Amino acid sequence: MSFSSEVREELLELKMWDNNSSLKQDEQLARLLIRESFIKKGFINDPNKEYHLEILFKSKKKAEELKEVILNFGIDIKLTKKASEYMLYLKDGEAISSFLALMGAAKAVIKFEEIRVIKDTRNNINRLVNCETANLNKTINAAVKQVEAIKKLKKNNQFEKLSENLKELANLRIEHPDVTYEELRKNAYKTNRKIWSKPQIRKNNKIGK
Repeated sequence: MSFSSEVREELLELKMWDNNSSLKQDEQLARLLIRESFIKKGFINDPNKEYHLEILFKSKKKAEELKEVILNFGIDIKLTKKASEYMLYLKDGEAISSFLALMGAAKAVIKFEEIRVIKDTRNNINRLVNCETANLNKTINAAVKQVEAIKKLKKNNQFEKLSENLKELANLRIEHPDVTYEELRKNAYKTNRKIWSKPQIRKNNKIGK
């Protein structure tokens, strides 16, 4: 059974009217109107995929009227034309969760939120990994250029013309080709060597060309 069908079934099981509800009559009527509209022509996408909830109407006026009702609950639902019908829709995960809660679909809210947390966590991890990969690629590319320059200096017998500080730090780069500039500096501190400044790195690369 699809997630949309599960939501519809849960809504059908709810009482049409609850005399013991703490909600005001107008609010109960508004929620009932929203619920019935969704049951008739509503759809919610599988939250494991993209977030999407919609309700279709033949009449633009009815769509606009329900839109105003939903907006009064603080849910920013949109209206657009879809083929020969008018569609109210939500694309934001948090807004969809609030909408399900507004209709009284408690079980659907729990399931939707569980999926949303896992999905958002996975997306955050992917973004972090992509960022780390990009930074690693930059580090590797910079280190490769520096190592090539140092090797070229040695091949052309220009390496000995460098200052002692530069020679020491150039050797550090050869020993640690996979570390960042900042990590190389820290390593230089630990070994009591002077800092390899960025202007010196550029000078090293220039001589190696």
